[in-house]
This record gives sequence, structure tokens and C-alpha cells, in this order.
Amino acid sequence: MAKKILIVEDDTFLQGLSATKLSKEGYEVVTASNVDEAMKAIDAGAPDFVLLDLVLPGTDGYGILKKIRDGAKTAKTPVIIFSNLAEDKDIKKAKDLGANDFMIKSNFTLDELAEKITEMIGK
Repeated sequence: MAKKILIVEDDTFLQGLSATKLSKEGYEVVTASNVDEAMKAIDAGAPDFVLLDLVLPGTDGYGILKKIRDGAKTAKTPVIIFSNLAEDKDIKKAKDLGANDFMIKSNFTLDELAEKITEMIGK
């Protein structure tokens, strides 16, 4: 059975590109554009991995990360922050809240992102 990845990204173009790439890599992909959709997706079945943007409508990705880490089913779920926020304070805050890694969108291709995910969770 394919591993399930939750992509939390409000940019529908980037969300679609990421979802298509990861689906082609053999993952089951679920997408969310905001905190409500993300929490519904998690409640519907804990993902094996979360790709999380920080700049989202309603709340920021830090709030979602905290909820993921506080959840019994998701406390150990690997999370990569995939954001254009690149300041040291943003990276430190994400890591302090339990992010496994922090990737700056403009510095990585989707191929590199897929490779990183496969390194972390396999297929």
C-alpha cells in the first residue's frame, strides 16, 4: 500500500505540481489549502508524511505543526516545512516546534523534494 502524504499549500499551482510529482513517485497524495482542510485530512486518516507551507490563510503553518505534534496519531509523523520564509528565526521556530526539516521553495526542485521525502519515509 502506498504511503500517504499530506500537502498543506495554499498556492494551488504549486500544490498541483507537488501532488502530481509525488503521485508519479508512487505516493497517495492528499491536499489541503488551509488549517481546516489540513486537520480534516489528518482526522480522516493520519498521513505517513506532511509537507507543510508556513504562509497560509487563517493561521500559519506553525499552528498546524503544533497540532500535528500534539496529536496522538501524528506526534511522530515526519514533517518538512516547504516555505519561502528563509530567515533564521523562521527555521529555528519550525525546528523548535518539531519540524524534521526545512526546505526553502526557491532553493529546491520538485525532484529534490521527492528524493528528500523518499529518504525520510521510503515508498
